[in-house]
Amino acid sequence: MTLVVILAVVLAVYFVIAYYPAFGSAPSKAKRRRLSASKQYDPGNGKFVNAIPTSMDMPLRETFKTVVQMIKGNPNGRPRAELIPERVYLSALKRDAASKPAVTWFGHSAAMLQLDGKTLLLDPMFGRAPSPFPIIGGKRYSKQLPIELDQLSAIDAVILSHDHYDHLDYGSILKLKDKVKRFIVPLGVGPHLERWGIAPSRIEEHDWWDELEYEGLRLACTPARHFSGRSVTDRNATLWCSWVIQGREAKVFFSGDSGYGPHFKEIGSKYGPFDLTLMECGQYDERWAAIHMMPEETVQAHLDVRGKVMVPIHWGAFTLALHDWNDPVERVVAAAKRLNAAVSTPRIGEAVPIGGTSYPTTAWWRKQEMLRGQS
Repeated sequence: MTLVVILAVVLAVYFVIAYYPAFGSAPSKAKRRRLSASKQYDPGNGKFVNAIPTSMDMPLRETFKTVVQMIKGNPNGRPRAELIPERVYLSALKRDAASKPAVTWFGHSAAMLQLDGKTLLLDPMFGRAPSPFPIIGGKRYSKQLPIELDQLSAIDAVILSHDHYDHLDYGSILKLKDKVKRFIVPLGVGPHLERWGIAPSRIEEHDWWDELEYEGLRLACTPARHFSGRSVTDRNATLWCSWVIQGREAKVFFSGDSGYGPHFKEIGSKYGPFDLTLMECGQYDERWAAIHMMPEETVQAHLDVRGKVMVPIHWGAFTLALHDWNDPVERVVAAAKRLNAAVSTPRIGEAVPIGGTSYPTTAWWRKQEMLRGQS
């Protein structure tokens, strides 16, 4: 009987992974042969690799300790009072897109970039939880979004950094797919989108250091130090990256997820300076610092790419690590002061003008903490 139960569980897991669409689709054999031409692809194990050694292995005892800590949680790991984002109105979006470059942060790494009259969505994760099953997993800090996806009109492009659930969300893509002209993604991510009903002709896949032009904008797919995967069987089957986005009016760097490394100086030397950078600064821990920067490293990476103003991202929406929810921004602001770096700290939904002399710098998260005693 025990053997039958085990077999039934194994089969159930197999069928869920194979047929549940949120897991996406692994590259076919023919696709993998094309991917193997990438310098980032290791044909020996059929996986993408980082430019420098990047181990995510922990001793068994440390792994067990981490699991226990994650289950126990941190009482300050999320705000006790619900975050209320700034409302974004479509009429204002259209007006602003035509008049000046700006970026609007939607929490975590999701952002809208308006540049040269074009509207781009970066890692548009608008779901309730970064999980293949949104009913489980850590819920978003806010019940409302700055703007609902069905309110958006045409999007010129969606740009993705990698395929993790907190960056590539099945439900969000389903709501967006008929509004988006082009999906620009790293190598191997296309099959996920194709499984979700997006025609291959609307998808561009790129390797590190690829340069392209789209609708008058110049883009470059640049390195990151991270990993990928959406299930237990596809670790590093697709590439991860950062992005350079340049228009007539401004140049922007989007870090995606990354540990600190020499690639930031390489990017700064080749493409900098940048009018604005969107730099990951949350969900870190010394135990996995190779794949997620510590906040002080975030500021240094911003300086390495020769950024003028930095917006810290990858925080403010979900709890995926053990630090206090507002620790990332506090540490970034303190490090930026020491290093004389300019940091903008918009509320979720608040637009940041690019290239000007004025940008949001209020410590809104401290006011949020004042609500603790009232909740």
